[in-house]
Amino acid sequence: MELLEPPRVVELPLRHSLGIRVITPFRGMLGERDRLLTELAGWLDEHDVGEVGPFFLRLHVIDMEGPMDLAVGVIMPDPIEGDDRVLPDGLPAGRYATLTYRDHALRANRALIEWSREQGLPFDREDVAEGDRFGCRYEAYRTDPRTERRKTRWEVELAIRLAD
Repeated sequence: MELLEPPRVVELPLRHSLGIRVITPFRGMLGERDRLLTELAGWLDEHDVGEVGPFFLRLHVIDMEGPMDLAVGVIMPDPIEGDDRVLPDGLPAGRYATLTYRDHALRANRALIEWSREQGLPFDREDVAEGDRFGCRYEAYRTDPRTERRKTRWEVELAIRLAD
């Protein structure tokens, strides 16, 4: 893992988004992410949506032994209507633990989680029957996946909202 920006706490505003939410097994999750990124980019083109912010993978509920509840989305400058597949949503405002990395998502996640523990910063999360539910946990792709296909080159902002 190449650490581009070290772990830190940031205050973020509400960010409007548009995305596709699915339940998928942990194994194969990144392949599903890639399919959904392609589908969402196609939808944006078909609907002549102009400038958008970064694409992202949001993890709503994590169960590394079972199904994952996730969304692939894109930050929008303003709210926009979707359809029955591509839905409007948002990344909520709040304080986030964050870092920026290139390559090795699991190592980056481990590093941010360990740093947050060492700092005494609890996450906005709860145990539910389906796994760990997060108030907001995402990876935003600062590198546009439409122009750079090699994932090992992507600049990724990892962020997990902190408890109040």
